[in-house]
Amino acid sequence: MRIQGKALLITGGTGSFGNAVMNRFLNTDHFKEIRIFSRDEKKQDDMRKRYNNAKIKFYLGDVRDYSSVETVVNGVDYIFHAAALKQVPSCEFFPLEAVKTNVLGTDNVLNAAEKFGVKKVVVLSTDKAAYPINAMGMSKALMEKVTVARSRNLDDSKTIFCATRYGNVMASRGSVIPLFIDQIKAGKPLTITDPGMTRFMMTLEDAVDLVLYAFENAKQGDLFVQKAPGATIETLAKALIEMYQSDSQIKIIGTRHGEKVYETLVNREDMLKAEDMGNYYRIPADTRDLNYEQYFSEGNKEEAQIEEYHSHNTHRLDVEGMKELLKKLPVIREDILGEIDVIHYPV
Repeated sequence: MRIQGKALLITGGTGSFGNAVMNRFLNTDHFKEIRIFSRDEKKQDDMRKRYNNAKIKFYLGDVRDYSSVETVVNGVDYIFHAAALKQVPSCEFFPLEAVKTNVLGTDNVLNAAEKFGVKKVVVLSTDKAAYPINAMGMSKALMEKVTVARSRNLDDSKTIFCATRYGNVMASRGSVIPLFIDQIKAGKPLTITDPGMTRFMMTLEDAVDLVLYAFENAKQGDLFVQKAPGATIETLAKALIEMYQSDSQIKIIGTRHGEKVYETLVNREDMLKAEDMGNYYRIPADTRDLNYEQYFSEGNKEEAQIEEYHSHNTHRLDVEGMKELLKKLPVIREDILGEIDVIHYPV
């Protein structure tokens, strides 16, 4: 894809994802302008001072407010839509807030993108959107549905709406890793909700790679998922204890509101039509219409034989494998490997 001289917008761009994209592109000629849109003036100020680059333009606003979305979208060529409410407990207690940001806010971005002829919008989703049981996952699942539904009315010559879905980004906001490290440094036990609980393990760079893969390859309505290893929370805790040479113990405290034992990246229904791209799955949009009869009368016998792709059946990391993956994290590279000048992304 030829993107030189184009303008990119990152909604929720002051977070860890936005900063990682910035470090990937800032010193290249890929984009003439990168717009950062968020409601956090403090993080915008921090980011402005950190990069001190005229290519970056900052816009204060909220995806819930269509007028501010219109202002920032007008004049851009591509959008990475990362703005969201992500914390499971917060969304459980305030589900309408999750709907306003994750669903209605996304619709605002898509509306503005179509109005101003944006070439492609990549919407960032989460594994919690597959078989969702909590408000955060449900709102993200609806975000995906809104994106696909809007894509049905457009062809590839118009604005392309596509999505990515990935698992927990290690050490990002909502991740348990910063908590475990703080507990280790304070000499406290590591609090685990369920030792057998598994999660996909992805670095922030993996998440950026997935979004860029969708950016380069997506067709109208596509959803891309990156294959990722998984690990139990107990394995993660033991790996950190060993890396920090700590005497901290593990304390089991029970599951929190809306937590799953394992996470699903591709549900069984989507696996039936998923295209294996090597390191990724491409899930094309369901382009059926409202003529239900033909679909009800034509069932699919293969569906019952398909298994979803989840953190229990993906490649499972042991403690040593987990330690190797952890070494990619900035905090580990600084604390354990003694590296200096390591970039710490905001959480």
